[in-house]
Amino acid sequence: MAAAIGIGRFIYTPILPGMVEDLHLTKGQAGLIAAANFLGYLAGALATAAARGRGDGRRLLLVALAASAATTAVMAISSSMPALLLWRFAGGVASAYTLVLASALVLDRLNATGQAGYSALHFSGVGTGIAVSAAMTWVLGADGLGWRAMWLGGGLLSLLALIAVAGLIPPGQNAPAPAGAHKQPHAARLPMVLLALAYGLFGFGYVITATFLVAIVRGSAEAQALEPVIWLALGLAAIPSVTLWVGAGRRIGVMPAYALACLVEAVGVFASVAADSIAGLLAASILLGGTFMGLTSLGLIGGGNLAPDQPRRIVGALTAAFGVGQIIGPVVAGYGYDFTGSFFWPSMLAVAALIVSAVLAMAIHARPRVSSP
Repeated sequence: MAAAIGIGRFIYTPILPGMVEDLHLTKGQAGLIAAANFLGYLAGALATAAARGRGDGRRLLLVALAASAATTAVMAISSSMPALLLWRFAGGVASAYTLVLASALVLDRLNATGQAGYSALHFSGVGTGIAVSAAMTWVLGADGLGWRAMWLGGGLLSLLALIAVAGLIPPGQNAPAPAGAHKQPHAARLPMVLLALAYGLFGFGYVITATFLVAIVRGSAEAQALEPVIWLALGLAAIPSVTLWVGAGRRIGVMPAYALACLVEAVGVFASVAADSIAGLLAASILLGGTFMGLTSLGLIGGGNLAPDQPRRIVGALTAAFGVGQIIGPVVAGYGYDFTGSFFWPSMLAVAALIVSAVLAMAIHARPRVSSP
């Protein structure tokens, strides 16, 4: 998770400003590159959701991680828009395969051994990857090395993670097969549709700030000197966030915790554009980092509770819905900036999406209950 998501997906954010300056990209083009990654993420999620048969989950996971490392590193030698779009698309496919395969494998094993609470450790890998890559890009930037060296560094970190995963997951460990022929109970269909819609809105709501936060910081005369610190803070806040939000889910229910996290994240998104100050941007970083992986895990746990016999299929379907929101968000933000000169109105749309996602979560909670994790 640290390699494929924390680095493979999110390292683009701290590298983005340098790429934009060196390659003379518009914010709209930067948004398209991000959207290509998320389109690949959607394609990978759909492919895993539709997959039938058990297969060798460990081998597929290692192949996906290797692809993530390679597509991260190859960005260092790319300059044209077609090449940048292609490699980010391929990296998105690899990220989705990794998330779905690893999550289904880990959650299935934890459920089988009665240790589901350790799922928080699995999801905390994303924040760890963000924090490690933030520190790496900070060091490379301080040494005068540019965005190409940062992509290469990210690929190397991902390769090291691949070696670690190969050693930590013994042969014969496979994710459970999707029960494609077994239909969901009728009572769960509407809640699943609502959850997928809520998850897609969450994808849109978080991704604008997650993609352009460093660019927003760089545009602030007061905060730009703390650019690496603010992105690092997001990663550090993400590490314990799953434990905190899953714990909240145990106390108040999965969907109420999801709704509360959406509202907290909406405050963070608003703070990113409400005030051109260190305090506002640091608050945005901490609130976004402290919620987005918690929301990710709560959504997947909620889906698993609604359809416990189809873990890979449900994770894939929700990840696909999430991917749609992610694709739309950067394009809206990038071209919104080109037209208005600001990320304010795109961010307000993101705030609205998160509020609606919270409302949908509570609508699910009002129906037959989603059990606590």
